[in-house]
Amino acid sequence: MARFPGMSGAGLAGEEQTRRPIVTARVPASTANLGPGFDAVGLALDCYVTVTLAAAARTEVVPRGPMLAGTPATEDNLVYRAVRCVFERLGHSVPPLRVEVESDIPLARGLGSSAAAIVGGLVAANAYMGEPLARDELLAMATELEGHPDNVGAALFGGFVVAVRQDDGRVPYLRLPVPEELVVVAAIPDMPLETAKARRVLPEAVSRRDAAYALGQTGLLVAAIATGRWDRLADAMRDRLHQPYRLPLIPGAERMVREAADHGALGAALSGAGPTVVAFTFAEAERVAAFFRRVMAESGLSGTVRTFRPDGEGARIWRNGKAEGR
Repeated sequence: MARFPGMSGAGLAGEEQTRRPIVTARVPASTANLGPGFDAVGLALDCYVTVTLAAAARTEVVPRGPMLAGTPATEDNLVYRAVRCVFERLGHSVPPLRVEVESDIPLARGLGSSAAAIVGGLVAANAYMGEPLARDELLAMATELEGHPDNVGAALFGGFVVAVRQDDGRVPYLRLPVPEELVVVAAIPDMPLETAKARRVLPEAVSRRDAAYALGQTGLLVAAIATGRWDRLADAMRDRLHQPYRLPLIPGAERMVREAADHGALGAALSGAGPTVVAFTFAEAERVAAFFRRVMAESGLSGTVRTFRPDGEGARIWRNGKAEGR
């Protein structure tokens, strides 16, 4: 990961380095939907994208590490596009910057890599400019860039976040309590699955019965999390809106979701659009992980099984090596 306090200043004169800050943002991964909470519910995870901005003689975009292999080292990079949005919102052109990006989040696996990149660019640029934009405004900007607020809300604020974009562009949200002992077990296939492809398999319309079911399930999911009724989670994470169409795209995923509760999980679902499957547990992480590994092997699905803890802080900022409060 990036080395806080950041970079050396990319060869600038000492006076310029002193005048301009070196800003580093660390932003968590996330798992979203959690079954029925389609495009609205997300949970931040302890896996991170790090974005560092520093004044430079010319603009440079530097993706670092194997996770970012093949991502643009140009102004087309998603992080740089988010940085540019902040300057444009403030009525400024983007000055020459060195933009370094590092990530531990697998790309196109349903773990919020694009959301973390967007939030990283936004909060880093906002900090570079002296924090003129409130985080509620950054959430609305991130939602516009990402297309939905579930992952970006969790990445920005940490914890469980419920957020819904309104017709006027506002994105009201609420954070829900996260037990420190919660463990998220993730079966992460080697196969990527881009969100756009996963959305194309969804029907244009659903029946009134399925719509009513989805509304009720989302209410049950949020109520279970908010009240700590984890015994209700297995039922609350059932879904008819998107998972029946997406699960068949991933070998073994239907079985993992269907049977996880029989192997120690509180509940299981696709992570975002997939292909990752996540399960929540407290004391049975190894048992759930073993089940996931077995199903992947029997289904001929290569990949890894990882465990995560919730991230309760969301996006964090370091300015010239010093951590700043949210």
